[in-house]
Amino acid sequence: MPLRSYGVLRARPVDRRREGGAGSPHFQVHMVDGDGTHFRIAINVLSQVAPSELLFAMVEDFLHPLLASLPAVDGWSPLASAPGGAALDLIRANLVDRAAMVPIPPDAPGPDNDLADRLDHAIGRAIDDPEGRVYAFGERWGPEDGKADKIFGFSPGNGVHDIHMNQGNVGRFTGDDGVWQDGGLLIHLPAAGRWVAILLAFQSQGWHTDDATGHTIAAPAPVDGTVPAPRPDGRVRIVGALVNPEGPAPEAETVTLLNASPAPVDLAGWLLADRAKHTCAVDVAALAPGHAATCRLAPQVQLGNSGGAITLLDATGLKVDGVAYTRDDVRAEGWTVVF
Repeated sequence: MPLRSYGVLRARPVDRRREGGAGSPHFQVHMVDGDGTHFRIAINVLSQVAPSELLFAMVEDFLHPLLASLPAVDGWSPLASAPGGAALDLIRANLVDRAAMVPIPPDAPGPDNDLADRLDHAIGRAIDDPEGRVYAFGERWGPEDGKADKIFGFSPGNGVHDIHMNQGNVGRFTGDDGVWQDGGLLIHLPAAGRWVAILLAFQSQGWHTDDATGHTIAAPAPVDGTVPAPRPDGRVRIVGALVNPEGPAPEAETVTLLNASPAPVDLAGWLLADRAKHTCAVDVAALAPGHAATCRLAPQVQLGNSGGAITLLDATGLKVDGVAYTRDDVRAEGWTVVF
């Protein structure tokens, strides 16, 4: 079953601490909301399933339409596991390119080389900003009445964990699978005028998951019995979108696709999806290697001018590519957004 209590904690970080040792070490952060309620957020720095290193991405200037849906006040906010709001889904919300996530050892030698060092630096920036806030997405625990927090000592114990991708799991962890319930950290640094995103996943997790259960979709069978069929990731890229056409009665919105692979790609049965996951057929039959084509979107697919996401799906429903854009990207009529 999915996470029992999914949501986001908005609060001010006041302290942080490494946690070493065997088992499942975490990087711990002490946070306090505007009402003075204390929380601990526990961030995995090591996997219990080999390979042990977590996949990590830090986006230093994070821009995404979900920022407009974040809670405006401190505290814990339950989130609906659905598209179009503040819920995270690393796959479906196009938050990060899988290729941009790299394995980071928890104890690499040298300064700023391991995962805890990078988390320490990012959280430290939020602590140093008087108006800094951390948004921690994951599963809530507590309050644990009569029990002090085991790391920071405040009482009652209270916090958030599962601050990582929560789908495509293996073994006993498949029970946590679900869609639109991924963990992660968004850090707002008003003094610097920026948002920073920290996204984590286990190397054992799958990146093609079922839209209902979040379970990993099995790899396609070998084409000739010996050579595995390729996963669809990145063969065709979304390289542009006309989101805000000119005129009082504008032409249809369009999306431009590029075949980045060395082989022709048959686009029969392929789909384009908007942020709300409405879909329409790709109206281009095929793409030669290195060639691009512009597709017109059907009316049911809406690329809103307040920000949105575009996802490309192959004929089996697997994600091939995905992008996101913000309100500022589409202010000027007639300009194509380039990704």
